[in-house]
Amino acid sequence: MKKFLMVVGILFLLGVVGVFALTNIDFNRMNASNYYLQITEDGEEHETKLEDGTVMTSYSYRLDATNADGETIPLEFTAQKNLRKDAYLKIYVKNGDEVSSYDEVKFEEIPKKAQKK
Repeated sequence: MKKFLMVVGILFLLGVVGVFALTNIDFNRMNASNYYLQITEDGEEHETKLEDGTVMTSYSYRLDATNADGETIPLEFTAQKNLRKDAYLKIYVKNGDEVSSYDEVKFEEIPKKAQKK
């Protein structure tokens, strides 16, 4: 009986940890390289019509981004809204040039070598 209760307790604990991980960890940002850029232009608007007739609007951007070492690469990504001009973004990049997420940051939060570019 003690072994059964211990197994049930361990399974419950693993379930709680699993639910916590799924709700609090952003897997799009794990193992991603960080690049920084400034929004200098409006995004290119794209409209997609869903099966139920709803129109979804997204905006695509093609900008150069710089990492903490000062290396610059061209990136293409989309956003669900037209991003604010002159905003600084921290871009999370996987597989060389695949943007998985982004955050708006202050200029002071950007590494010095990336600030220069």
